[in-house]
Amino acid sequence: MRKQQKGFSLIELLIVVAIILIIAAIAIPNLMRARMAANDSSAAASQRTIVTGEIGYFAAYPTIGYAANLAALGGAAPCTPGVATGCLIDQNLATNGTPANSGKSGYSFTAVPQTPGGSVIPIEFYTQAVVLSAQTGTKSYCATDDGVIRTNVPGNLAAAGSYVGCQAFLPMAN
Repeated sequence: MRKQQKGFSLIELLIVVAIILIIAAIAIPNLMRARMAANDSSAAASQRTIVTGEIGYFAAYPTIGYAANLAALGGAAPCTPGVATGCLIDQNLATNGTPANSGKSGYSFTAVPQTPGGSVIPIEFYTQAVVLSAQTGTKSYCATDDGVIRTNVPGNLAAAGSYVGCQAFLPMAN
């Protein structure tokens, strides 16, 4: 008489592994698309935060104008407001785009003050969010002192590069 074996056969285990791999092959691309959509939303929200910070900085320091860079809008905790540390945006966003920081949510951020028409103080600015790779986002964003968040067409990852270049982007549908 033969003893009954307990457990699964090799064929049964292979079938279970094959089913798991098929489910993973279906789910992973959807997960990546969802992550890219979340990164895009985060970049747009960060642009709004930078615009709000720049406007607050200009209101607090009208003789200085807009902040010289993102670092001037932030400040390490505990933050004391000043010209070099406005304490208006999160420090993680304020240090973004520096060599020590590889980006926030797959994007690199910059803010550039402008002095048009021979003005002594910067009375305009533009900010941009540039996707770091095609795997982390689908478009680039920018905004100017008018407060409108603009976006490049999906699939075009090019940065605005200038105040005029940003104004050529399409206003984001809110």
